[in-house]
Formats: sequence, C-alpha cells, structure tokens
Amino acid sequence: MVTLQSANAALKSMYLDVVANQLNTKVHPFLAQIEKTEQDVVGKLVKKLVPYGINGGIGAGTESGSLPTAFENNYIVFETTLKNLYGTIELTDKALRASSSDAGAFVNLLSAEMEGLLDASKFNFARMLYGNGTGLVASGLATASGAFTFVADKLNNIMVGQKLDIYVDGSYEQSARVTQCDFATKTITFDVACTADMADNTKTTTLYVQGSKDKEITGLGAIFDNNVSSIYGVTKASYEFLKPVAKTVSAANFSESSLMEIVDECDERAGGQINFICGSFDARRKYQALLSTNRINCDIANLAGGFKAITFNGIPFLAERFVDDGNIYFLNSDDFKVHQIGNWQWIENDKGQILRQKEGYPTHTATLVKYAELVCSKPGAQGKLVIS
Repeated sequence: MVTLQSANAALKSMYLDVVANQLNTKVHPFLAQIEKTEQDVVGKLVKKLVPYGINGGIGAGTESGSLPTAFENNYIVFETTLKNLYGTIELTDKALRASSSDAGAFVNLLSAEMEGLLDASKFNFARMLYGNGTGLVASGLATASGAFTFVADKLNNIMVGQKLDIYVDGSYEQSARVTQCDFATKTITFDVACTADMADNTKTTTLYVQGSKDKEITGLGAIFDNNVSSIYGVTKASYEFLKPVAKTVSAANFSESSLMEIVDECDERAGGQINFICGSFDARRKYQALLSTNRINCDIANLAGGFKAITFNGIPFLAERFVDDGNIYFLNSDDFKVHQIGNWQWIENDKGQILRQKEGYPTHTATLVKYAELVCSKPGAQGKLVIS
C-alpha cells in the first residue's frame, strides 16, 4: 500500500537525482556548458575576486640595465546575493488516496506531476538566463474593463498557466494566472477581472513572475541592458571591462561580416573567445537566408544535453524563444559560472518529510530548492548584435 512515507521515500531516492540532472543539463545548452561550483560562496553571498587587464610588469631592456618595474594585477570584487530558486508540486489528498492501493497508478500520478514541474522549471530558468534579474516578462496597456486582457510588448516570456504579479505604474495590484495568449495580437487574458487601475489604459502595466520581482538570477539582460547601471555591486560606468560589445545593423546590411565583426571585436577588446551564439528565431532565419543566397552548406553541431544547432564559423548558433526579435548574443561559456550551495534538494521539515499538507487545504505539496547565482567574470568579452 502506498503511504505518505513511501511517497516521501520515492521523491528522495527515485526522483531527486533524475530531476537535478535534468535541471542542470536539459534546461538550455548554454547553461549545460557552464561550470557549477561552490567556490566564492560566502554565507548568502557570492564574493568573487575578478582580475581585469594585464599585469603590467613586463618589458624589454639592455643586457645589464634595470629590470621592468613590477606591478600587481588589477582586481575588482564582484558581490551578489545567492538567488532562491524554487519548484513546487501539489497533489490532492483525494488523488493520493485513490492511488494508494495501486502502486502503478501512484507512480503515474507522481511522474506526471514531476514532468509538469520539470517543464515549468526548464521554461522559467531558460527565461531567466536572458533576463536582467528583475523578473519582468512583459509590459503594456490594459484593453478591457471586464475580464483582464492586456496587449503586451512581447509574448516570448509568457505561457498559458503562468501565475504573474501585475503592477500598475510601479505599484503591485494583484496576482493572476494566464488563461490565453494570442500571439497574432500579443494579447494576454487572465483569470481575474480588471481593477480600476488595471482598466486605466493611460497607466503602464508590467508583469512579473509571481513573487520574483528583483529576485531572479543575474541574466544576460543585466550585462547588455543600458538601463541597468550596476552589475554584481559594481557601477558599469566606472569600468570599461564591464561594457560588452554591442552593435546595430539594418536588415538590408546584415551579412556574415556583421556576425564576424562582433566575434572579432570581443577577441580584440577583451580576449573573448566566443563559443556560443544564440539569437531569436527571426534572426536565425535571416542567417539561414544568407547561407542559402550564398549557397553555403549549413553545418550542424551536437551540443551538451542533446541539443542541436547550426553553426557560424564553427560556433554553434542556436535559436531561442526568450531572445527578443532581431537580437543575437555572442557568448563565451568559460567566462560564466553558476555559484551555488549544493545541488537541487527537496525542502524537508524537522521530521524529514518532503510531502506536507498545505495548511487549511486537502492538498500535499513538495518543493525543490537551489540557492545559486550566475556570474560572468568578463562582461566586456561578450557581444550582442541587433538587426533593426
């Protein structure tokens, strides 16, 4: 007979390693290449001593003349908070009891919930990779005073079923779940009615993943977003090596040379050896059109985690829904590290229970957690091209 005790044991012994491996290697091919480490973690912080520039104590001279003057390396300390990454499953007491006498039914129930958790987690963590840490997924204006509908600036971060926090002119209004996404009109429908502020289309509405505002990992957006004035506790304007390569090219002038220029400049400016390119779907189509026009064969690269990508100059070029239209990122995975306290773990109570009853409800929940932060030691060695 299946009990809560056996369910807890199954989550701990059968599912944890599989889920942790999936979340570490199957979320995104770029994340799969990045080293995971517990180094530089101090309490709840990541404190990383980062060198920049070169030593300076070098030079040529005469056979008997003075030696070059010694200089120490240039260092700066990056300091950022470990982010709290969660994933929660919920099982009704009725479903548990209905499957308690059938081990196969229970396994199917638990497997279905774990698959749902994995799919949602993969979506969310891949989205965070391209975010700026604020959790912002869209902004725009309300379009109705009944059921809340919303015309967003973009939908690439939105999926039906998401629970989002709604802010109006910067103030929290309420949380709601996405029920429909119309990609043709960029219209989102929620499971709540408009409040007076939400219905006021003179006010800007912004959407954040539930409870995540200003609490997400420091993604690529923080490196490339000019509206983000500091990164890892350091003001960008104070250090040139914190400023990545960023260029814009018109669609008419987009060429293979446009891509090569970013790769070369990352190397020239900061010694960046680009080993990964990720663009929007429309940017990849433009690149493939170039190959077709020039009758160049399109090579395929097999990436870690089972992913495949076309290549540019031997560098994998992957398309990703979370990259805004017309954008292409040029990255070196060796410059990034995921600093963490251990791997994914279940949150347990003082009795070692993973599945716990939700107070006041006939449901049982289990929560996966990881405390981690993404840090790039060479922001200036990364690049971005925008096709306007």
